[in-house]
Amino acid sequence: MKILLIEDDEALIAALTRSLSAQHYVVDAVKDGESGWLYGSTFEYDLIILDIMLPKLDGINLCQRLRAEGYTIPILLLTSQDSSTAKVEGLNAGADDYVVKPFDPAELIARIRALLRRGSANPLPILAWGDLLLNPSTCEVTYNNQPLTLTTKEYDLLELLLRHSQQVLCSDEILDRLWSSEEFPAEATVRSHIRRLRHKLAAAGAPSDFISTMHGRGYYLKGLDALPESKLPLRSQSTNSSQAESATAANPSSTDSNQEVEQAQQQAQYAEFLNRTWLTTKPKCLSQLADLLQMVQALTSAPPLARAKFLSQAEQQQAYQVAHKLIGTLGIFGLKDMVDRARQLETLFSADLTPAQAAQAETLIVSLQQAIQNIDAIPSQPSSKQSPTQSPKSPANEKSHTAAATKVMIVDDDQDWLCTLPKLLNPWGFKVTTLADVQQFWTVLRTVCPDVLVLDVNMPQFNGLELCQMLRDDPHWQRLPVVFVSVFDDAATQNQAFTVGADDYLCKPVRATDLANRILNRLRRMRAWAS
Repeated sequence: MKILLIEDDEALIAALTRSLSAQHYVVDAVKDGESGWLYGSTFEYDLIILDIMLPKLDGINLCQRLRAEGYTIPILLLTSQDSSTAKVEGLNAGADDYVVKPFDPAELIARIRALLRRGSANPLPILAWGDLLLNPSTCEVTYNNQPLTLTTKEYDLLELLLRHSQQVLCSDEILDRLWSSEEFPAEATVRSHIRRLRHKLAAAGAPSDFISTMHGRGYYLKGLDALPESKLPLRSQSTNSSQAESATAANPSSTDSNQEVEQAQQQAQYAEFLNRTWLTTKPKCLSQLADLLQMVQALTSAPPLARAKFLSQAEQQQAYQVAHKLIGTLGIFGLKDMVDRARQLETLFSADLTPAQAAQAETLIVSLQQAIQNIDAIPSQPSSKQSPTQSPKSPANEKSHTAAATKVMIVDDDQDWLCTLPKLLNPWGFKVTTLADVQQFWTVLRTVCPDVLVLDVNMPQFNGLELCQMLRDDPHWQRLPVVFVSVFDDAATQNQAFTVGADDYLCKPVRATDLANRILNRLRRMRAWAS
């Protein structure tokens, strides 16, 4: 991603350029406001970092000028003025954020990532496309759980394709976004990087055309609906279509048998997909529990003189949030016994722990760690609302009955849940957008225009019930299907949700198959009603 830095302090320019380049950002730096206007209005950038005190044209006037000309690029102001008046002036001029010098470089990088996510159609911190995962925070890339070793430009190119996964990018666009304005590479440079990137992806198991070419237009990521077909070895073993038709005509009863076999194959493929996702989620759960155990052992295992009597307010809040998030994360995989233990932890951390409760919490944490450590594959089991002889609806079958471009927007403050759930919904062909910052709700909603909205009940600033009520009062959004997914399983909360206009309500923990089937059922009813 490309950033324009407008700053007259040469030492700060050098330091920021090093920090940003280390995070794979391409940086153009200029030292006065007029040059900033020239660059900002000539080249395309993802973000502008702008000092207020600049020669020729100050930062406030430059910001106003950019906004007056219709430029919507995110702007981050840098200044040594820490007064509320200066901040208000900068934000009123059109800036999106404000950082006071001296600042922590790590905080600045985090602010930059947050601003770039706001401008993205998919604000999820981890970028995913099929089995490909790219984490901008750590600059790590994996395909099918295999780490990829990429050069800086290969990483930048892959990130650009992921952030514009619904577009075809021509060579000129790629050159403009990934090389600074002082460099003049040829189109052959792009072709060379694409070729090396394809080879590295193919070595990790990706299709050779994972990055596809539209001749005369540019490059794009192969559609998600096409990717699973390349991973269906069982289908490649089937006979040709004429043989299958002849067999069916000779024995009509074989149709049901073939469908059962196909469904079993699809279920096996989804189970494999679920297990791959679990292997990436498992270490995070164990790390969170290790932090919890360390906090609790300060109350139970430390020497008497060094032993704390209570968790601090911050520690207790952190412990409660970890337990709360574990409920949702473990529930996605249908691990009911572990979910029950996480619920007990959540209850214990909702108030000050007595010595006896601290010992109970320690026992629960250790048992959860052991249980999670022992699971290498998610056990196959039916949904809680299905008979033991039934299995969840097949992703592939359901995908054929709904548009592959069905857009689902999920709003929840549980980042771990948001990171895991979209990957598990991929087999149904949904295009999933997640949002943790509720303050960006209306901006993301208008950008995405989802077919279905999934809301949590309890979130900071606004709760889901208030958002649902506002949607039902808005003529444009009042028919948007809304599904609540929440840890609150009491009748009062559920009745309140339906009163404000909810279409459906599921209680966490919820499995991806159950949520997908509820979404599909809601879409079918809407289409039947419309017709």
